[in-house]
Amino acid sequence: MGLIEFVKAAGRKIGIGDDEEDKKTEAAAAQRARQAEANARKAAAARAESDANVEATADRVEQLNRQKDIMDFVKKFDFDVKNFGLQLNDDIAVVTGEAATQIDREKAVLVVGNHEGIATVDDRMTVADPAEESKFHTVAKGDTLSKIAKSYYGDAMKYPEIFDANRPMLKDPDLIYPGQVLRIPALD
Repeated sequence: MGLIEFVKAAGRKIGIGDDEEDKKTEAAAAQRARQAEANARKAAAARAESDANVEATADRVEQLNRQKDIMDFVKKFDFDVKNFGLQLNDDIAVVTGEAATQIDREKAVLVVGNHEGIATVDDRMTVADPAEESKFHTVAKGDTLSKIAKSYYGDAMKYPEIFDANRPMLKDPDLIYPGQVLRIPALD
């Protein structure tokens, strides 16, 4: 006779077969399906966690590269700061070390703070030879060094004081931009 095909569940419909056994089989199949779904959710969660870890690692590597770039940039200016340290936390930079003078400290902070992507500098540096702190001015649209000098010193012709106080970050007194922060030293 050979193989004859039957519809597997047809026997129950015509009253042949064990309903109790079929119920157990269906329950076991449903349990396996629930377990498979739970395993799939766990696997998806594990993949998501792995992806998040990879992304976090990539973000950390990017942040370390930014940190190194900023530190290298600060070192180019050769400020007298012993044990200069920089720690980035997103857009916050924490600077440490001991500056020889208040000027070196302020210029190092300005170089870090005026770096793209930095919103705040947490200055934890000390100064070997403390002096009066400068004021800081955030350049607004339409500002010029003359206008800033007039505002702080009452004399627009004192703009070279501000220009010199911000060297070597400024190379030209006419090249300042909105959002840039400048040192405004007290006049002697």
